[in-house]
Amino acid sequence: MKKLMLVAAAAALPLSFAYHAPAFAQASSYTPGSFWDVSGIKFKDGGGEKYLDWLDSDWKKQQEFAKSKGWIEDYMVVANAYPRDGEPDLWLMIKYKAVPDAAEQMRRNTAMEAFLKQDPHQADAASGDRGSIRTIKESMMLQELKLK
Repeated sequence: MKKLMLVAAAAALPLSFAYHAPAFAQASSYTPGSFWDVSGIKFKDGGGEKYLDWLDSDWKKQQEFAKSKGWIEDYMVVANAYPRDGEPDLWLMIKYKAVPDAAEQMRRNTAMEAFLKQDPHQADAASGDRGSIRTIKESMMLQELKLK
């Protein structure tokens, strides 16, 4: 009889968690928010102004296009006012409401290529050319936590 009661109690346990799940969710002090794609950039000697010129033209143009399509919420460039040895000089930050799946990524890539009038090989070569003026030190995807 004890064994039967233990089996019945164990079977009911998942149901009790399911019943209380909304209470657990309501107890959280945050809700998940947008994603931030962050890239840390280190200028090579003499490359800062040239790279900032590129950001102000081509990069900004790409971000404005993505924003007009609703692919991103916002973007910004943040400078490191007191960089220590080896730290990035600035961060490029792009805010997404959600991370696209693979099919949506392909649709966006195709639309961006048409907008820029570049195929993937041309875009890759242009990215490699920027290697002479900057180094990407770090990249990360962060998610905003909205406190209640």
